[in-house]
Amino acid sequence: MKKTELEIIETHKNEYTISTDKDKLDISSIHRFLANETDWSNGIPLNTLQISIENSLNFGLYHQNKQIGYARIISDYSTIAYLGDVYVLKEYRGNGLSKWLIEAVMGHPNLQGLRRWILLTNTAEWLYKKFGFTELPNPEFYMEKHNPNVYHRIEKEEGL
Repeated sequence: MKKTELEIIETHKNEYTISTDKDKLDISSIHRFLANETDWSNGIPLNTLQISIENSLNFGLYHQNKQIGYARIISDYSTIAYLGDVYVLKEYRGNGLSKWLIEAVMGHPNLQGLRRWILLTNTAEWLYKKFGFTELPNPEFYMEKHNPNVYHRIEKEEGL
């Protein structure tokens, strides 16, 4: 079995850039936003975020080299992909950047021909619907094991 070689993409629009190059990511900026500005990863420890980034396909959104947005894909690159941790900083919203970011994600060469995409969101449903995401047709088939307090447990164990 061959390991998938991930193609690094970089695209530009005016003074904005989207890149999948992990070396360009401002991990402290991503951590600051995800740990403090979101419901879905509030309190995420930096080490946990670093591991998630290392094991994902990451899309950084930049304004003149400053990280202003992010999206992350977890995938086997043949059948399924999970889209998560999508954000654009508040002061940059309303400029079509989130749409452009999702276009870059959906168009990535390693993510073509997948049978299923998964997304969990309670915000910006209008954005994801533009890209074919729909509500679950059979929610009774969906199961999850969810621990919303896991990051707080990690903090206590690490003495933070």
